[in-house]
Amino acid sequence: MRINARVDYAVRAALELAAAAPGALTCDKIAAAQDIPSRFLQAILADLQHARLVTSQRGRDGGYRLALPASEISIARVMRVEQGFLAEVHGQRPEDVSYPGAAAELASIWVAAREAYRQVLEGVTLADVVEGRLPAHAAELVAIDNAWRSFSEPARD
Repeated sequence: MRINARVDYAVRAALELAAAAPGALTCDKIAAAQDIPSRFLQAILADLQHARLVTSQRGRDGGYRLALPASEISIARVMRVEQGFLAEVHGQRPEDVSYPGAAAELASIWVAAREAYRQVLEGVTLADVVEGRLPAHAAELVAIDNAWRSFSEPARD
């Protein structure tokens, strides 16, 4: 799993907007709250606006707002705005790759991994995160001891 800065910033900006709803926030307020470069954030907000997840209004009471209730916007939906597919193999969807010989079943592993990733990201909304309540399926995964360590790290006793 790799989450690039653009995706991370988009989700964090959407969470700030969810926390401020129904109010509006300026780009500079979001940038300051999340320590995101403002110029970079402007482009991300434009992407979110183009995807109809965010609206903007000019003027004294202007700023950015979520276009939908936070309870209707999954983390996956925001991520897809910036990265397209949630999982890809050499620029292709996992179901579109095929391998010869001993690696023939590897495409099935990529599809299964994508589905597990998708179940978490589709099942968690901006409202869930802002309210600090993860759905049961995500909370169960977070509660697993090994979930909090990279397998490149030695086991802790």
